[in-house]
Amino acid sequence: MDTPLREPTFLILTALAREPMHGYAIIGEVAALSDGRLSLRPGTLYGALDRLTDAGLVELDREETVDGRLRRYYRLSATGDATLAAETERLRRNVEAATARLRARSVRPLAPRTAGGLA
Repeated sequence: MDTPLREPTFLILTALAREPMHGYAIIGEVAALSDGRLSLRPGTLYGALDRLTDAGLVELDREETVDGRLRRYYRLSATGDATLAAETERLRRNVEAATARLRARSVRPLAPRTAGGLA
């Protein structure tokens, strides 16, 4: 994937990086990873999982029936793992560049002020 991942996609892939998860577990993990900033609705998540599956980033791990309802577990594919690793590296480089700029700004001496008016 050549373009940067949108934050919800990045967080869904991150949630699945540790272990296969079912939809509601992914919703909870994405909320935790984002410190509650991102709250996925089930329809949004399942649409995203369909797109990620079609793109080859996520695959179905297994299905099981819990309380009479089908529960699908998803996992990262090898392509999804590589995509997440590449995006993580891209973001890391961006953070390093921004951090270096902020440090340079905070240690730069202030320009001397000149008195206003005519001499």
